[in-house]
Amino acid sequence: MSENPFSLWVYLSQSPLLWLTVTLLTYAATDAVSLKTRRHPLANPVLHSLWIIGAFLLLTGTSYTTYFAGAQFVHFLLGPATVALAVPLYENRRRVAAAVLPMLVALAVGSLTAIVSVVLLARAFGLPRDIILSLAPKSVTAGVAMGISESLHADPSLTAVSVILTGIMGSIIVTPLMNFAGVTDFRGRGFAAGIAAHGIGTARAFQVDEVAGVFAGIAMSLNALVTSLLVPLAVTYLLR
Repeated sequence: MSENPFSLWVYLSQSPLLWLTVTLLTYAATDAVSLKTRRHPLANPVLHSLWIIGAFLLLTGTSYTTYFAGAQFVHFLLGPATVALAVPLYENRRRVAAAVLPMLVALAVGSLTAIVSVVLLARAFGLPRDIILSLAPKSVTAGVAMGISESLHADPSLTAVSVILTGIMGSIIVTPLMNFAGVTDFRGRGFAAGIAAHGIGTARAFQVDEVAGVFAGIAMSLNALVTSLLVPLAVTYLLR
């Protein structure tokens, strides 16, 4: 130990428990800051956890593979967390049933807008076709988006990055944007967040209001299905 002062760190860095602990502590700290700022959009805990952990891995020379070996338990919990959305959905089932038609219209418009806008903007900036295909499913949850990307023979890694950035940007922008636009119905606010910013936007919606979170969760789920059908059609037509 005296010959190598870093031997303890070398030992700990190989333990999956270390990276799970780092992930949980980082998120707990950033979430506490977010709470202190009354959930200010710029104090988004996902955003700040991302760069803090990224910087820590860079400074310690730790590969993502090593990190994920410990943090994968958090990744596993995404499944149960998604299923748990059924609880508030059931509690608000009457509100949901009363808004089925507006939700279907918003779903169609929102899904198309998310796909077409990014494809047209990417084309306008002269991005290569494979990058455009990777960006097209950016507004759905990462697992679905990467599957769509693979089916289009695009780059799933680039898709995953665009999904995360979209979610973070959406969760930061959605509240100020809705306030500016004068949208006061939390059903609409939540549904917009779920379509545009998938799981991260849904988490933000739950922080603001439970009804907004319920409708965001519905939008996130339905948008994954609709986008998986629309993206191949849209890119085929727009990138001819």
